Amino acid sequence: MDYTDNMHKSNKYADVVLLIRFAAILWVAYLISLVVITNLTGRADDSSGLFFYYALLGAVALICLGLSFWTRLQLEMQRYFVPLIVAIITVLPIIFIWISNRSFPPNRMLDPQNSLLTGWPFLLVAFLLIAWKYKWPYMVIITLSITVLNFATIWIFRPPGDMPLEGPLTFALIQAVVVLAVGLSISYLLTRLRRQQRYLEEANTLTRHYASTLDQLATSRERNRLARELHDTLAHAMSGLSVQLETIDAYWDVDRTLAKTFLETALKTARSGNEETRRALKSLRASPLEDLGLVQALRTLSEGAAARAGLKVDISLPETCEILSPDVEQSVYRVAQEAITNVINHARATHLYLTLSTTHSKITLTVKDDGVGFDTAKTNQTHQFGLTGMKERAHLCGGEIFVLSQPGSGTTIKLTI
Repeated sequence: MDYTDNMHKSNKYADVVLLIRFAAILWVAYLISLVVITNLTGRADDSSGLFFYYALLGAVALICLGLSFWTRLQLEMQRYFVPLIVAIITVLPIIFIWISNRSFPPNRMLDPQNSLLTGWPFLLVAFLLIAWKYKWPYMVIITLSITVLNFATIWIFRPPGDMPLEGPLTFALIQAVVVLAVGLSISYLLTRLRRQQRYLEEANTLTRHYASTLDQLATSRERNRLARELHDTLAHAMSGLSVQLETIDAYWDVDRTLAKTFLETALKTARSGNEETRRALKSLRASPLEDLGLVQALRTLSEGAAARAGLKVDISLPETCEILSPDVEQSVYRVAQEAITNVINHARATHLYLTLSTTHSKITLTVKDDGVGFDTAKTNQTHQFGLTGMKERAHLCGGEIFVLSQPGSGTTIKLTI
């Protein structure tokens, strides 16, 4: 448990740690470039104080780099780790310019204005960290504090002579305004980003709940459909078989010839009921899709249903079908199954039409009959259950169901995905 908690706390600051490491490496490269430029300009002879200042800034970069690898310290300090880094990269450069000016002869490159310019990258990273982890009032407070510290340093440790302080003070003010503007902009953008991320997470959660609910409803509808189908087949067969057996029992001692005729009829009823039960139980599984594929499964489904119901069937299927996701194949097959079941049970049709067309961007399934049709504005409960189940199936895979029907004109059900 302790290990898990430590990993969680460490991951909270992983983004900050990576930023600090990357910035520290850039700082070192930046300071090396300043040293090279100073040597190339021929000022190396009187720039010992400047090199010392660069070395101190390099020490700041190395300290931050070392702290970014000190995992134990990060875990112990937790929310105080970022303020520590901010203090190091804002306060130490200001202190180091004072140490350099006190320890070495005056140098134009070490005047307050140039020293502020040299420490500019450190200040930008500090404000990026503040904007990243804290709200904008902290940005304003820290900006004012650093500006006051800069003004005090410029005033107290100004170079000797009559050099006016208007330039360094103005530059320090401009620096504060620019850094504050950049920090507030970053803070505003990050706040908007976090808010949008929170909205997306909430929307994603609602979508998952909605999909789960639809899946449960679709499962419930499928069970109800199978229950109705078993009632229409097995229950009827068992009821007829029971009546026939009672008749056989009544005639067995009176007229055995007639009783045997009823017995043969009962055997046929039992076999028919057994076949219907097997078919209904088999439809509980998606094995036709797994064993045959979508195209062949649709062909077997429509031909088998038409043969049982005595319908003429007209099938138009592609020779091959592009690879579809399992949920799309399942939805197409179940919609076709429900539509064909409705044709057999309610349409009183003589002809069944099934068409499937697929392109790179669209899938269309059409099930049509020449039956009695119905008024879509006055859909009865039986049709309502079937249509609702098909619509739920379609919505689960991003599709849509269209129903065209009129009394006496047949019915067309089209699924598009």
